[in-house]
Amino acid sequence: MDAKKILKNQIIKIQPTKETLSSIEKKSKVILSLLKDKIKSKKIKAQIFIGGSFAKKTLLKGTNYDVDIFIRFDKKLNNISTLLEKIIKSIPEIKFDKIHGSRDYFRITENNVIFEIIPVYKLKSPAEARNVTDLSYFHVNYIQSKLKNNKLSNEILLAKSFCQAHSLYGAESYIQGFSGYGLECLIINYKSFLKMLKSLSNVKDKIILDPEKKYKNKNEVLFSLNEARLKSPVVLVDPTGQERNVLAALSNEIFSKFQKKAREFLKKPSEKFFEKEDKDIDKMRIFAINKKAEFINLTLETNRQEGDIAGTKMKKFSKFLENEIERYFTIIDKEFVYLKGKESHFYLVVKPKDKIIISGPPIEMKVHAEAFRKQHSHTHIKNNKLYSEMKIQFSIKSFLEKWIKDNNEKINSMGITKITSLH
Repeated sequence: MDAKKILKNQIIKIQPTKETLSSIEKKSKVILSLLKDKIKSKKIKAQIFIGGSFAKKTLLKGTNYDVDIFIRFDKKLNNISTLLEKIIKSIPEIKFDKIHGSRDYFRITENNVIFEIIPVYKLKSPAEARNVTDLSYFHVNYIQSKLKNNKLSNEILLAKSFCQAHSLYGAESYIQGFSGYGLECLIINYKSFLKMLKSLSNVKDKIILDPEKKYKNKNEVLFSLNEARLKSPVVLVDPTGQERNVLAALSNEIFSKFQKKAREFLKKPSEKFFEKEDKDIDKMRIFAINKKAEFINLTLETNRQEGDIAGTKMKKFSKFLENEIERYFTIIDKEFVYLKGKESHFYLVVKPKDKIIISGPPIEMKVHAEAFRKQHSHTHIKNNKLYSEMKIQFSIKSFLEKWIKDNNEKINSMGITKITSLH
């Protein structure tokens, strides 16, 4: 079956039904009405709009759905999160959770629909944004203006479904993948999912895209954007504001994985590329055996707020632990999986290094040099400095047991409350 036929069949599977969309719309209208009435009664200067994928008609079929409701406050107002909290608290029909972030927002759960009520400022242009959420109004308007028919919307759904299946979807720090808005802009730029795959699958240098021609050329983009926004492998100038790279969160690791999956699909198209790809732990164990390596499965737990904060804390810790392990072992496969809530898995396949070189003090520091010689049985001098060779004769399990015991205070300071080793 060719790629186009597969994609045509896939579209039917990933579109929410009319009944689902109608149900979400009805629930949205109830919450919008409650919020509008309360804002009006309190005589607060604010407007309400629905954003996100639901508003842009790029919502993927799933078991749960997210709807973003933005409250646009007058830019003269301060502490708009606190103000919004007071508004929601005064509506007895609404039960909510407060979510901490760069600007606190509020979550309402209605069966399988999650409404996120987000405070933003009413601004004339994206350049005035004080927070990334302030840009949402401009993003929604831009995408809506480009999606005049269902064709591009369907292409966006394919891109989202493909990335979601391979854990490439999401700009959160623990994912570092493609944001929804980023994929929407990419499809608008390339006109189709297949063209996007073909264009991005084999490039080796940094890609610079400027869909709305905000700059004269690529060099001007590189000169104008700050260094932090240029670190990602794809620089996509925000069509609504030239100061921002839409894909700034995208990591090289995730982009390389995307390219690999894109090449595989283009070479041998199949619907399996749109099915959720979970890490096969049994295969990982067999891989370790074949490589005469060790496999370990760590469960990490945190006390931080579930979601982006918890996921980011555990991902950051996994990177730190990875660096510690690499002092003595070669990591030949790894996978970090955030399980939602306050838990994650960190899978590793490692082989011990034959030996490592430990750096000691300069020989003129006689007291420290003597202590180093006592600690290490085999030492040598190079450029007037002591060194020692150490053979690795311990397993990853014993290394981790000792490391966790010796670094308990550091682990706790990083927001990790428990590390469990599973085999």
